[in-house]
Amino acid sequence: MEKSLNGVHHITAMASDPQANYDFYTQILGMRFIKKTVNFDAPDVYHLYYADEVGTPGTVLTFFPFPDARRGKRGTGEITVVSFSVPSTSLNYWMERFANLGIDFDGQKKKFDYEFISLLDPDGMKIEIVADPNVDSIVGWYNGEVPPEYSIRKFFGTTFYLRNSNPTEELLSEIMGAKLVSSEGKIKRYSLGENTSQSFMDILEDAVSPRATGGAGTVHHIAWRTANDEEQLNWRKRILDAGYYPTEVVDRNYFHSIYFREPGGILFEIATDQPGFMVDESFENLGTDLKLPEWHEPKRKIIEQILIPLKTKSFIKQN
Repeated sequence: MEKSLNGVHHITAMASDPQANYDFYTQILGMRFIKKTVNFDAPDVYHLYYADEVGTPGTVLTFFPFPDARRGKRGTGEITVVSFSVPSTSLNYWMERFANLGIDFDGQKKKFDYEFISLLDPDGMKIEIVADPNVDSIVGWYNGEVPPEYSIRKFFGTTFYLRNSNPTEELLSEIMGAKLVSSEGKIKRYSLGENTSQSFMDILEDAVSPRATGGAGTVHHIAWRTANDEEQLNWRKRILDAGYYPTEVVDRNYFHSIYFREPGGILFEIATDQPGFMVDESFENLGTDLKLPEWHEPKRKIIEQILIPLKTKSFIKQN
C-alpha cells in the first residue's frame, strides 16, 4: 500500500447563513460552487461545496450551514486556520481586492518563508491566502470572479491547535506518512502529499488554553486523500492496527469515507478520489441543482420546503 496519504482531500466547516457563506466564497474568494446537496445524516441542512472548476481533491472546502447556529469558541483540539495557495506574485492583487471590497485583512506577513495575508469569513473562521511558488504552474479557473492569474489554486494547509501535540505528531508521521519540514517559534510544520497534492499542517501546542467549542466558524473535520476503495481499506486496517477506531466505509456519493478521531480531538476522514463530482452533474452544470442521494430522493419535496432558498449564479460562459 501507499506509504503516505496524498495530502488533503477536502475540509468541512460549520456556518450559519447559507447565502452569506455562498456569497463570500464565490464572489469574494472567487471559488467555484460545485455542489448543492444536503448533510446526508441530517437532510434538513445544506451541504455546500466550493473548489476549483472541477472539484479536484485538495481544493474542496465544504460547509454545513445551520441558519441559527451559534458561533464556535476558539480553543485547543481543533483546526483554527484554513490556508489557500495562490500564485507567488498575486498577494498585491488580493490586498487591493479586499481593500476595495471593504474587507478587513491582516498582513502581509511571513511564516516559514511564505508570504501571506489573513482574514475572517462571515462566521469568523480564519482564512490565510498564501503566495505559493509551487502552484505557479497550475492553471487558474477562467470563469470565476477572480482573474485566473490570481485565483485560488488549492489548499496550502491548516493549523492544528492542540493541548498536547506529541500523540498527533506520532500519528501523522508514523502512521500517515507526514514529514516534519521545519520548526519556527512554537510552530512545527509537517508536509503530506507530493507535488501539487502537497499540503502543510502547522502544529501549535498550548497546554493551558481551554478546549474549543464547535459552532459556526469552526472546522468540523479534515479529510485526507487516498486513490481508491482498495487503498482506503488498506488505510482503514492500518489505522485500526495502530489502536484507533475508524468507522466502516460510508458512501458520500462523490467519494467514500472512513472517520476517526485523532488524539488531540480533531475529526479525521480518509476519502477516495473516486468517483468525483461529475457523477450526477455535467461540468457546465456543477452546483446548479439540489442533488440528493438516492435514499433521500423520495423526500425531495419535503426537504426543498425546509431548506432556505439559495440564490446562486452560473459562472460558466456559454459559447
